[in-house]
Amino acid sequence: MSGTNVAGDRNPSPWQRISAASGGANRWVVLAVLCVSLVLVALDATILHVAVPSVTEDLRPGSIELLWIVDAYPLVCAALLILFGTLGDRVGRRRILLLGYGLFGIASAVAAFADNAQVLIAARALLGIGGAMIMPATLSILRQVFPDRRERALAIGIWTAVAAIGAASGPVLGGFLVQHYWWGSVFLINIPLMALILPLGRWLLPESKGKPEGPWDVLGALMAAAGVLGAVFGVKRLGAERELFDAEALVPLVIGASLLILFVRRQKRLAHPLIDMRMFSRVAFSTSVGCIVLAMLALVGLELIAVQYLQLVLHLSPLETGLRLLPLTFAAMAAGATGSYTLARIGPRTMVSLGFLLTAFAVLLLTFMGQEDRPLLLTVGFILLGFGLQTTLFAAYESMLSEAPAATAGAAASIGETSYQLGAGMGIALLGSVMNAAYAPGLARVAGVSEADSAGAANSLGEAYQIAAQLGGPAGESLYAAARYSFVHGLHVTLVVSAGLLLAGAVMALKLPRVMECEAVAVTGGGDGEAAPVAVALPAQAVGRRDAGEPSPAPSPVEHAG
Repeated sequence: MSGTNVAGDRNPSPWQRISAASGGANRWVVLAVLCVSLVLVALDATILHVAVPSVTEDLRPGSIELLWIVDAYPLVCAALLILFGTLGDRVGRRRILLLGYGLFGIASAVAAFADNAQVLIAARALLGIGGAMIMPATLSILRQVFPDRRERALAIGIWTAVAAIGAASGPVLGGFLVQHYWWGSVFLINIPLMALILPLGRWLLPESKGKPEGPWDVLGALMAAAGVLGAVFGVKRLGAERELFDAEALVPLVIGASLLILFVRRQKRLAHPLIDMRMFSRVAFSTSVGCIVLAMLALVGLELIAVQYLQLVLHLSPLETGLRLLPLTFAAMAAGATGSYTLARIGPRTMVSLGFLLTAFAVLLLTFMGQEDRPLLLTVGFILLGFGLQTTLFAAYESMLSEAPAATAGAAASIGETSYQLGAGMGIALLGSVMNAAYAPGLARVAGVSEADSAGAANSLGEAYQIAAQLGGPAGESLYAAARYSFVHGLHVTLVVSAGLLLAGAVMALKLPRVMECEAVAVTGGGDGEAAPVAVALPAQAVGRRDAGEPSPAPSPVEHAG
């Protein structure tokens, strides 16, 4: 398949034409390389969480330093997604991806052997830069390598399933490494993988870029980075402090939002903008982005509260908690693996709407959780939750990426990933605030407990348990019982609010196209992004239709599944 000269062959087969679109490389091998890249980035977002106690004991960071050790990676990564996504469109997506690999490996080595908190924070920030170079590049290269939308849908399904595996594996793998080695080993495992994937990527991945017109908007890129950083940091602070008028959250949030507004206005004025805002005038694109934000808003907030419920109400160990959440991960993997088949059969509108509705049903089912353990209820709820949310995210990502022009795939991918990060931050802030508002009043008047102790217990269930243990006797027992009851009540209120948001997402998804349209694809004949003289004649309008007499391309896995 490699080495096929489509331009020089007057009658290339459809297989050769599609092969040429991936630069002559086997596109499924390319997908495997891209998936390994994504696993590392997703893994690093969660693997440190279980190592925080060991890091605290070894490096003795202050409270602010500990916050930045945890948050530097996701904050920096979110802030720079647009910058590197659009830069990859201009200078080459593979080039940016390979640089990200190298930086990720170097930063991992620095983090693994950091001897103080400042070095670890700097290393985590460098990891964030590397992650921002890798994430949009993987999705934009995938967009180029799979010009056939049906195959691209299958590839995105695998891509999203791998992301779920990476994020879910982080705490489990991190816990194993910390228990058997030391906290630095959670970073050290990145180095051999990067040493392997860097030469493989250079050899296998095709280079691709858009057709740059005019200078790159450096000022706009910096405005976008600062704006996203301020917005994400602000919503994270709101989620942590749970105070609507917290100055440390409002100031960066207002500055970030202002910079993003100025960035949008600037892009509309420029003759050659960093991001073509006309993409948002396409209903399918803007709706897909909104669906990603809403899905992540529900998912991250619910996961955070679910972990607290399992550990603090049901008193499960961290390992038992991880095992209870495995059905959610497996269901998400199944949704990603079968997503292309479902999308081809029912279309984006129905698939995203049904994904939201299924998730809302799962969330309402989980309101039957109480202070007693109900394993079957939790398992069924988590399976429906994981399958529904991953179905929504898969179809929304696929619609967003297919709606964007191939030349701006990096910009589109960065918008999708930024929406993902913003939705996650807003989910923690919003659902965390709802949870706190419903939880705190139940501890205002507990027999035998002072106002000061009640106020302290209202901060969190973990703190309530500590105060109850210190009080002891009937007062401690009353506070313990009241805290558990209030937490479960707050959980139920939060679940109902989340279900309302998911139903709003189902209504929003009605703006998406009814059918999965597969348009004719122009093949790129090389790494410079120039179109080859021969176009690929692929199905238009309806999936599965072919003009009479047109040779059938090699069957895709979607067709095998049908």
